[in-house]
Amino acid sequence: MTSPATDRATDAPRVRRFTPRAVLLNVALLIGLAASIGPLVWMVLSSVKPEGEIRQFPPTLIPDQVTWANYTELFATLSFPRYFLNSVVVALFVTVGSVLFSAMVGYALAKLDFPGKRMLFALVMGTLMVPGMVTFVPLFVLVANLDLINTYAALILPFLAAPFGVFLMRQFMLDVPDELLDAARVDGAGEFRTFFRIVLPQARPALATLGILTFLGSWNNFLWPLVAVQSADRYTLPVALALYSTGQNTVQYGLLVAGATVIVLPILIVFLVLQRHIVQGISTTGLK
Repeated sequence: MTSPATDRATDAPRVRRFTPRAVLLNVALLIGLAASIGPLVWMVLSSVKPEGEIRQFPPTLIPDQVTWANYTELFATLSFPRYFLNSVVVALFVTVGSVLFSAMVGYALAKLDFPGKRMLFALVMGTLMVPGMVTFVPLFVLVANLDLINTYAALILPFLAAPFGVFLMRQFMLDVPDELLDAARVDGAGEFRTFFRIVLPQARPALATLGILTFLGSWNNFLWPLVAVQSADRYTLPVALALYSTGQNTVQYGLLVAGATVIVLPILIVFLVLQRHIVQGISTTGLK
């Protein structure tokens, strides 16, 4: 039986001791944080600087003169609502389609038995190791042969099923209890009903993770829309910004950083609001 003095000593808050190892760790984390958010902070602050101050050396972090001329010129030069709508439409269709089809394939690889299942999964894992630039030209030739160049379909269809999404959903659905699926089948539910009514509600963390990552990737995609779209009315925001901020002999850095800030803000808000789902989804899919 412990004494009151011992209980008070046990309940007393522990005093953290700053050991050399802890100090070095905190310093390393602060350096990493500064390296991560430093470019973002510089971009936002530079978007309200005059062009001359952006180009001066040594560069300044805090603007000496705050001006909104870059944003005014951005919205006056670009057909911003049109390009914003293009980016939203493409990102939403790619996200919804990729999440749905990746979930279907992941469910089949995790819970269904069919000939060639292992070979198909090995093929999916193999495509994860192939760099995107290797398939870039064949993909463009395929889209061109289908006469889809300069259409929304060219921006959406190639990304409706990604190997990473299939792998992520398969890893999560392996943990869905087989007893739930067997009970649904005993009650007369078909595979589609079982998938939509039983499996998808169980896979919400993985679906949210895949949806957020897919949306971010589609929103920031630059190279493929640049070559797959030829008319200005199909440009997405990154392509329009790059083309209109670059003149024949010089780059308008003020217009460039202002446009980059406008592009980053929506995805930054989405990430900050839904980051809990990303952590939860990754932690429950075996991606340690």
